[in-house]
Amino acid sequence: MNEDEVPPPRFLTDGSGATTPLPSGSAVREITFCVGDLPDVRDFAALHARRAGMAEGDIGDYLVAVNEVATNAVTHGAAKARLRVWCDGGDLVIDIHDDGYWIPDEPPGMIAPHDYSTSGMGLWVARRLAKKLTLRTGASGTNLTMRFEL
Repeated sequence: MNEDEVPPPRFLTDGSGATTPLPSGSAVREITFCVGDLPDVRDFAALHARRAGMAEGDIGDYLVAVNEVATNAVTHGAAKARLRVWCDGGDLVIDIHDDGYWIPDEPPGMIAPHDYSTSGMGLWVARRLAKKLTLRTGASGTNLTMRFEL
């Protein structure tokens, strides 16, 4: 696992090869992780949320969403994944990439799981906790981006 301050790229690429421009001056922080590093991922995400000025009362829900998506990345996507975090205006942006991909029949996480489900709730929960969630998947992997208000 590593944590690096990455020089801000002009664009981030996602699993489909599409690019997202970053606002100028954005500091991007990055951590790569595997399943055993998930506690460190939560600590990393919490640290950067606090540094960005997220209200303490909002950090719990934010961490639930980050944990669900990060867990999915390393249990369903690939053995290693990457999380990037940066500020964009009044939002904290989380971008998680893994090298796995699939072709979903419909956008995942749009329908509530059954009442007695024991799995399959992560993206549904994350969609409800994030201001916006975008998922792209393709031959170069899967990218999921979430925005949270600061």
